[in-house]
Amino acid sequence: MKVGITLPQFHDGAEPAVEAARLAEAAGLDGVFVFDHLWPIGHPGRPALHGPTLLGAIAAETTGISVGTLVARVGLVPDAVLVHQLATLHRIAGPRLIAGLGTGDHLSRPENDAYGVAFPPVVQRREAMAGVCRSLRALGIEVWVGGRAPATAAIARSEGVPLNLWQSTAQEVAAEVDRKGAEVTWGGQVDLSRDGGEEVAPLLAALREAGASWAVLAPIGAPWPGAVEAINSAMAAYGS
Repeated sequence: MKVGITLPQFHDGAEPAVEAARLAEAAGLDGVFVFDHLWPIGHPGRPALHGPTLLGAIAAETTGISVGTLVARVGLVPDAVLVHQLATLHRIAGPRLIAGLGTGDHLSRPENDAYGVAFPPVVQRREAMAGVCRSLRALGIEVWVGGRAPATAAIARSEGVPLNLWQSTAQEVAAEVDRKGAEVTWGGQVDLSRDGGEEVAPLLAALREAGASWAVLAPIGAPWPGAVEAINSAMAAYGS
C-alpha cells in the first residue's frame, strides 16, 4: 500500500506547501495531494490556494513523488476547463499525476453559492464527473473517483478507475474491495496530537489488510515538518 499526505494549502503563500512536499519526498512518502476548495470548509474568511495551480509548483519542485487532487470538483469550472487544467498538469508532472475527481456535497455548496456558481442536482454532477473521467483517461491520465455513495462507487467500477473513500473505516474499504475486486484508495484526517500520532500505524496496517492500494493522510494537530516525521515513523512501524 502506498502512503500519501495532503499539503498545507490554506495559507496566503505557497512556500509551506512546497516545503512540505519536499520533506515528504525526502522522507520516502509516495504522494502529496491538494484539496479543491475556495476556502477551508466552514471558514470563508481564511485563504485557500488554488489546487491545480499549487500542484504545478509542487510538480516543478519535486522529481519522483506522485502529485494529485483529492478531489477536483466538477462544476466549479466548466468541464472542458477542468480537463484542460488537469491535462496541463499532466504535461508538467507526467505519469506522477493522479487526478482525483469528485462532485462536491452540502459542505462545499456554500462556496458555489458565494460566487454564483451553479450547483446542479447530484445526478447531473455525477454524469459530469463520469464525462470528465473519460476525457482524462483518453489522455492517459490516472483518475480516481471520490465519494461514498453507492452511485458514485458504481461510476468508479463502470469507468474502471479506483474509488477513493474519505474518512471510511477499514471494514468499509474491505467491503468495497470485495465488490468485483474494485481498487480502493483511502483518504482522511489523522489527529497527530493524540498520543503523538500513535494511532496512525495501526490505521495504516488495518487499511493495508483491508486491501486499500493508497492511504492519503490529512494531518491535523501537528506543525510541519513534524507531521511528515510522524507519518514517516508510522509507515516504518506498520511495515510498509
